[in-house]
Amino acid sequence: MPMTASEIERAILAVIPDARIEIEDLAGDGDHYACTVTSEAFRGLSRVRQHKLVYDAFGTRMGTELHAMALKTLTP
Repeated sequence: MPMTASEIERAILAVIPDARIEIEDLAGDGDHYACTVTSEAFRGLSRVRQHKLVYDAFGTRMGTELHAMALKTLTP
């Protein structure tokens, strides 16, 4: 069963509590999302480390319950 946008948000907030999160369902199928995450936690980290921090929030759910997510990370 695919993850909902609210489940995605909860997973990210569990790891990055100060995150501001915008989620868009790209295909309307609940399986392909675009996500923008803004957090002070990203300051000083490379883009790769920022993305890893977010993707790690999903553990083994990435690629199974969460099929595809285009990710953009920002610092405030």
